[in-house]
Amino acid sequence: MSADALPPLHDLLATARVVALPLVTRFRGIDVREALLFEGPEGWTEFAPFAEYDDDEAATWLAAAIDFGWNPAPPPRRDRIPVNATVPAVDADEVPAVLERFPGCRTAKVKVAASDQTLDRDVARVRAVRDAMGPEGRIRVDANGGWNIDEAEHAIHALAPFDLEYVEQPCPTIDELAEIRARTKYMGIPIAADESVRRVDDPLAVAAARAADLLVVKAAPLGGIRRALDIVERAGLPIVVSSALDTSVGLAMGAHLAAAVPTLEYDCGLGTASLLAADVTTSPLLPTDGAIDVRRVDADPALLDRNGADGDRTAWWLARLERCHAVLSDGTA
Repeated sequence: MSADALPPLHDLLATARVVALPLVTRFRGIDVREALLFEGPEGWTEFAPFAEYDDDEAATWLAAAIDFGWNPAPPPRRDRIPVNATVPAVDADEVPAVLERFPGCRTAKVKVAASDQTLDRDVARVRAVRDAMGPEGRIRVDANGGWNIDEAEHAIHALAPFDLEYVEQPCPTIDELAEIRARTKYMGIPIAADESVRRVDDPLAVAAARAADLLVVKAAPLGGIRRALDIVERAGLPIVVSSALDTSVGLAMGAHLAAAVPTLEYDCGLGTASLLAADVTTSPLLPTDGAIDVRRVDADPALLDRNGADGDRTAWWLARLERCHAVLSDGTA
C-alpha cells in the first residue's frame, strides 16, 4: 500500500475496538481469539494477525484491513460461497459434535500433525470424519507444516484409505513440499500450499517451483483482496480461499475474495465463525446449507462492549496498530 493511499492513524483509532472471543474448542493452540476492528468509509473491517507475528508481517494484514474498509470490493461473480467444516485436533469421539456446527457442509478440513497429537490419533480423527460424512463427503487434512518429509510420506500413506481430497502444507518449506509431492504423486493425492504462499517473501515461489497442486489463499495475510486476486491470476493454479479464524467481519473480506475469483473449484475455508463461542455481530457469517453469503458485516456496539478485551490487551493491540501503520507509512510492507 502506498503512503498516499494510507488513511491517517487517527482515522483508524477513532473507531478502533479490540475484542477477545472465546472459542468453542481449542484451536491452533488458543482458547480465545483476539482481533482489532475499525470502521472505514466502506464499512467495518478487521486487523487480526496472530500475536506471534512480527510487525513487518502484521503490517500486511493492516494493509488488507484498510483496503477492505476504504475501497469498494471487486464486482462479485457469485453471491454464495460453499464452505468446508473445520475439525480441530480433537479426540475422535468429539468429531460428530464439531461437524454439527457446520450444517450442510459436504467437505471437512481436519487438523493433523499438532505437536500434542500422534499419527494414531490423527488417523482416528480422520476415520471418525469419514464415518460421519459417509463415502460422498470430501475430506482434506491440514498439517500446518508439522511433518518432515519422511513423516509426511508415512502419514499420507496412513491417511490415504480415507480418500483424501488433498493434503495441505504437509511440510514447512517449498523444497520439502516439492519433494513430498514427487514421492507421493503416484498416489494421486494433491498437495496444497498455505504457509508457503502467505508466509514467504514471494507468494508465487511455490507455484514456480511446481511444489504444489493448488494454493490456499487468504485475503488478510496477502495484503487484501486485490493483491490476492493478482497472485491467483499469476500463479495459474486452482485455489481455495480460506480464513485465519476471523470474526464475521474478517470472514466477509474472505467471502468477497472468493466471490471475485474467476474459478472456484473447491469449497472454501470460510465457515470458521462456527468455531467461535461469541462474535461481533448479530448477523454472523455462519454456514447454512453448506455455504455463506457474500456481504459486508456490521459490528454491533453491544457485542463489541460485551466481548471487549481487557485494558492491557487493548493497549497492546492499539500499540501494534500504531507500529504497523508506521511500517506502511515507511513503505516497507
